[in-house]
Amino acid sequence: MATFFMPLLPVLFLCLLHTAISCPASDRAALLDFKAGLSEPYLGIFTSWTGTDCCTNWYGVNCDPTNGRVADITLRGESEDPILVRSGRMSGLMSGKISSSICKLDRLTNLVVADWKQITGPLPDCITTSLPMLRILDLPGNRLTGQIPSSMGKLSHLTVLNLADNQLTGKIPASLTAMSDLKHLDLTNNCLSDSIPSDFGNLKMLSRALLARNQLSGSIPSSIGNMNRLADLDLGGNKLSGSIPSNLGSMPVLSSLYLDDNKLSGNIPTTLLQSKGLGMLNLSRNALSGEIPDVFDSKSYFMVLDLSYNKLSGHVPHSLTSAAYVGHLDLSHNHLCGTIPTGSPYDHLEATSFAGNACLCGFPLSKYNM
Repeated sequence: MATFFMPLLPVLFLCLLHTAISCPASDRAALLDFKAGLSEPYLGIFTSWTGTDCCTNWYGVNCDPTNGRVADITLRGESEDPILVRSGRMSGLMSGKISSSICKLDRLTNLVVADWKQITGPLPDCITTSLPMLRILDLPGNRLTGQIPSSMGKLSHLTVLNLADNQLTGKIPASLTAMSDLKHLDLTNNCLSDSIPSDFGNLKMLSRALLARNQLSGSIPSSIGNMNRLADLDLGGNKLSGSIPSNLGSMPVLSSLYLDDNKLSGNIPTTLLQSKGLGMLNLSRNALSGEIPDVFDSKSYFMVLDLSYNKLSGHVPHSLTSAAYVGHLDLSHNHLCGTIPTGSPYDHLEATSFAGNACLCGFPLSKYNM
């Protein structure tokens, strides 16, 4: 008889384990408090937040199977989620505020409340002190206000910080550069001011740094040039001044660099145009001067090279005709002079790529000047 019952024991144990591990009452209460601070009238995503077990069929909520604690909240207002498809809407609309009750979910690893358009108020300070296991904080596309908590650096396990497309003010917290695991940082399109921390380069694991369309001022920290994993850097649409650090052109995996629409001055570093990995470079709408370094060769490959609306002088670089590929090239609205070289890429460009240079001539300008 004993032999007959033995195979059933593991199954019974697993069933009992599943029954025992469910959402604790404290996590359920915290979620309901979080829900109470929000209003979502169109999709009804919170209608599933009923019953005693928040680990079962609560939309956007996932739990750790080993202890039943809430580990993941993912609520996206723009996605291909079936709940959006069934509603016939391309996006959702949610208003209200992110309640500090979220901080009671102290085993939370992922918090995603993205693209709901009308969520306002500040980011609760307690997130940085009460959620030690948080790895992803993804809150873009809302109307969050106030400052990024100064203690943000305490989230030592954070790999993704996305606060883009909000209305955040103040400075980038100095503590942020202590987040040694951070890989993706997006603060685009806010109202952040003051300077970029000088030790920004301490974020050694960072692969994307997107800080565009804010009100950041001061110089570009030279420490950024020491970031060996950074592939995408976007500082466009700010008030940055001073020269471009030459070591940006020596970064081993940098593939896109956007510094457009700032107040940068000085020469274009030769290293930038010699970089063999940098395929998208936009330095337009600054106050850069001097000549364009004529240092292109057969390994140069630019999908975008935009130097327009500066104070560049001298000749159009002839060596660009030896480049492996040049897609979009814009040298317009500078002080360039002389004849435009012949051959690729110049023979397939429009006159708009060279407009606004008073003493520049040759094709494609010539066909408009006949």
